[in-house]
Amino acid sequence: MKFQRKKRENVDITLISMIDVLFVLLLFFMVSTSFNQHTEVNIKLPEAEGSAAEEHPKTVSLMIDADGIYSLAGDDGLSHQLIDQSRAGLKQELSKLAENSKDVPFIINADDKTPNKAVMTALDIAGQVGFSHITFATLHPTE
Repeated sequence: MKFQRKKRENVDITLISMIDVLFVLLLFFMVSTSFNQHTEVNIKLPEAEGSAAEEHPKTVSLMIDADGIYSLAGDDGLSHQLIDQSRAGLKQELSKLAENSKDVPFIINADDKTPNKAVMTALDIAGQVGFSHITFATLHPTE
């Protein structure tokens, strides 16, 4: 038995047939693909009716300035600075307001210059006296 290898001829790879196949595929995709210039998404936006005065007839607003000074704003839009700025004084004023209006929104107005301790004190006391809807808002500095 002879186990000798036969010499192989040089293998030539021709790319001409591969190019033909790629060209046919490219033509197929070009013919079968459609392009749209405008794509629209129909969105139904929510609508609201009524006025803000009907939804929230009364709010309690506590404003805290950059020095940590508390001021209460009434329904008439006028604010008055609390005389006693201590924790006990703030609790006394808020408990008077909470007797008649625990279910109205309680808004804490402060900005980034307000000390965190003053905001956390107001939040803590508002929860202690019984306000159930506590909201934060940002004051814009007056120029």
